[in-house]
Amino acid sequence: MSDNTVYLISGANRGIGYGLASALAVRPNAIVFAGTRSLSAESLQQLKAKHPNVHPVKLTSGDQEDNEAAIAHIQKVAGRLDVVIANAGIANHSGPLTSTPLSAFHEHFEVNTLGPVVLFQAAHKLLLASPKNTPIFAVISSVCGSMNRFMHISATPYGMSKAAANFLIKTLDVEHPTLIAMAIDPGWTETDMGNRGAKFNGLGLEKAPVRLEDSVKGILSRVDGATKEQSSGRFWNFSVTSGTPHPWDVDTEEVPW
Repeated sequence: MSDNTVYLISGANRGIGYGLASALAVRPNAIVFAGTRSLSAESLQQLKAKHPNVHPVKLTSGDQEDNEAAIAHIQKVAGRLDVVIANAGIANHSGPLTSTPLSAFHEHFEVNTLGPVVLFQAAHKLLLASPKNTPIFAVISSVCGSMNRFMHISATPYGMSKAAANFLIKTLDVEHPTLIAMAIDPGWTETDMGNRGAKFNGLGLEKAPVRLEDSVKGILSRVDGATKEQSSGRFWNFSVTSGTPHPWDVDTEEVPW
């Protein structure tokens, strides 16, 4: 058990979260708790059947009671927690600000911003007690939340909620000297959410430009071997993309805040 790494991934029943859970499931020393709003999610049940080190756990973004119960379950089953990847997110509204309902802001902040807050509050005692002494809390953010590299995609609730989640990472880095806190841009990834956004952004895309497997590989490259000194309190790019004129590509290791 001491050689294992215990992961918790939120929003793991589809998209990037499922890709991360699947990639970690094949690692010999990984125990993966795959957070999902519904334990009956077929994708995770199939993954669990193939890999007994995968444990679906009920986890509703922003729900304090649900998150606390999930962490209690992890403590009972594994006795520890080493890495949390707060991946659950939504992008459900497109359009100009003048016609954006306030309900869209409430919805996006509940999931994309308060979701990671509630998850960290529930998990922090177990996470910070990681016997590896390198606890990691990573938020899957977005270049759309960057203030210094602003890209207008007519999705203000999404961008604002991600920018707020980025602020959370800076706070966690300062408040917890042993915690490795990171924001990671996963790229504009070919998932249901990514493809839906691509069709409505006015940039001439039929689908999102980043393959899921490339996004997952890049995210895990930032998590694997992360250190407090070199990794924490920073907004990482999943992969450097240079030599293209596309506004969604970032040609540096880090995304500007």
